[in-house]
Amino acid sequence: MIEIKSFFGEEIASFIPELAKLRIEVFRDFPYLYEGDLDYEKKYLKIYPESKRSVLVAAFYEGKIIGASTALPLIDEADYVQEPFLKNKMDLNQIYYFAESVLKKEYRGQGVGKLFFQNREKAALKFHFKKAAFCSVVRDLNHPERPKNYEPLEPFWKKQGFAKKENIISQFSWKDCGDKEETYKEMTYWMKDL
Repeated sequence: MIEIKSFFGEEIASFIPELAKLRIEVFRDFPYLYEGDLDYEKKYLKIYPESKRSVLVAAFYEGKIIGASTALPLIDEADYVQEPFLKNKMDLNQIYYFAESVLKKEYRGQGVGKLFFQNREKAALKFHFKKAAFCSVVRDLNHPERPKNYEPLEPFWKKQGFAKKENIISQFSWKDCGDKEETYKEMTYWMKDL
């Protein structure tokens, strides 16, 4: 039985090492192809316990964390995440930003992803936000690393009530698996009114 629990603000600090490992494991796969670094991850993830209105929705199986999903006010996020919203003259104070959702492969297809979205939305409403947003990487349909059985998540995101915002785009930089240097990737945003 998979158990879902939410943690807020400073409560998230104790989960940083496990969340860092999960991000590296899950984001290594297509479409992110992320060559993770544990030290970088731990520094990056400090943003969550430092935000008083952040949430970590964690999935546990037999007491071990097998998945996690995070969110926080967009106003608390990094400048490069805020930038495309500011360009579109959107009020950052109204938007709750859904960051990563990572789940070990063997536990997928059991409704955990839906619970991640539902619990982050509950947190957004608890903190009186009007909108939720997240981003996803844009990869070529013919990308050489794309698995033949890869199923895009767009239909799932639409079922959760999110719509792609073609005018909200940014560039994130990371090192792809096997590459020597970081490269920029286009990220597209999805939003929902709460």
